[in-house]
Amino acid sequence: MDAGLGQNTTSDEIKVGVVIDLKTNFSKICLTSINMSLSDFYQTHPHYRTRLALHVRDSMEDIVEASAAAYNLINNEKVRAIIGPRSSMQAEFMIKLATKSQVPTITFSATSPLLRTINNPYFVRATIDDSFQAEAIASIVKSFGWRSVVAIYVDNELGQGIMPSLSEALEDVEVHRSVISPEASDDHILKELYKLKTEQTRVFVINMDASLGFRVLKKAREIGMMEEGYVWLLSNGMTHMMRHNGRSLETMQGLLGVRSHVPRSKEREDFSLRWKRKLEKENQARDSTEPNVFALWAYDSKKFFSICMTSKLCRNR
Repeated sequence: MDAGLGQNTTSDEIKVGVVIDLKTNFSKICLTSINMSLSDFYQTHPHYRTRLALHVRDSMEDIVEASAAAYNLINNEKVRAIIGPRSSMQAEFMIKLATKSQVPTITFSATSPLLRTINNPYFVRATIDDSFQAEAIASIVKSFGWRSVVAIYVDNELGQGIMPSLSEALEDVEVHRSVISPEASDDHILKELYKLKTEQTRVFVINMDASLGFRVLKKAREIGMMEEGYVWLLSNGMTHMMRHNGRSLETMQGLLGVRSHVPRSKEREDFSLRWKRKLEKENQARDSTEPNVFALWAYDSKKFFSICMTSKLCRNR
């Protein structure tokens, strides 16, 4: 039965999995956007008899758990599609799982450019990858006339993915590299920062997961690397997460950042108002006053819902 057609009063159900880190503020606000997206989808298409049912699983901020959650959704719940996961590291194996199982998978927050190299018709990235911000970062560096920078990045797909584009954009600038392990202890972070402090370069470009990035910035502040003469350039993901993870960092001298720009429109303003009201009901309003770009991309899941209603990829699995 095609969605919205026929006189049958019963409803078909299409199960859609959601794999997300439920305990993080980031994922909570994005899940709010996804639920709003589904509600708005049916308000726009009230005649559809086919119903989409979301099955949410917690990936627990872990690569293995994310893959296990996806496997459970595919084999036990028989979902027709999956939204998620949150991170690029979690996404790599899930892409392979999507290929093998032929279950369409869409992510709104896995931004590593390295994922582009995986040829998979069942994987859709509903976001822009991190390479887009390289030119913006380079423009800031060049506008101030800085001739040398240190790129501090996490040693995984998220951190490594931007480096080719950043090096190309900064072709006339000397780029030094500092790699931080995702499991780095505070002592290891301090050791690396003290080493950087002895160098002449005072301009740092930092690209890593927000939780690790703010630990690095906190330690840098403790040892005097946030004082006059030092500059820190934050990547897009970290800048968007400052309101959630690092309010105290907003007043720190020497912090600059690039950030995705979403033009204002009546549709966006209406959504933002409804989004904030929903967060207030869920007692999350203190964590965010405006939906960030990832919350907006999560809301765009309604386009994916429309595909699931009509595409043979979802309906005939």
